[in-house]
Amino acid sequence: MDENENLEMDTISLLDEDGNPHDFEIADILELGEQEYMALIPLHDEPQDCLEDSGELVILKVSEELDEDGEPYLEAITDDSEYEKVADIFMDRLQDYFDFEEADAD
Repeated sequence: MDENENLEMDTISLLDEDGNPHDFEIADILELGEQEYMALIPLHDEPQDCLEDSGELVILKVSEELDEDGEPYLEAITDDSEYEKVADIFMDRLQDYFDFEEADAD
């Protein structure tokens, strides 16, 4: 086995509202009922950007709508209870790989 084989990661590039591309590592994909979700980790080219990053997972819902290339759109989860449920599942599944800090509920 090639020792670089374990270093490969699945990545995705997404466009923000202004059309700027941002790269993410796909940390996990979750199917919950009929819906699919993705947990993403922002990737940075510059070391300083890594230091300034909050380190939070980006959790998005996979839409049923397809883009012009036939790929599904990813969209924000707008329902707070849905987001909390999905985030808790991802945190449980990824706790062996990441150190999570609980957010303060003020």
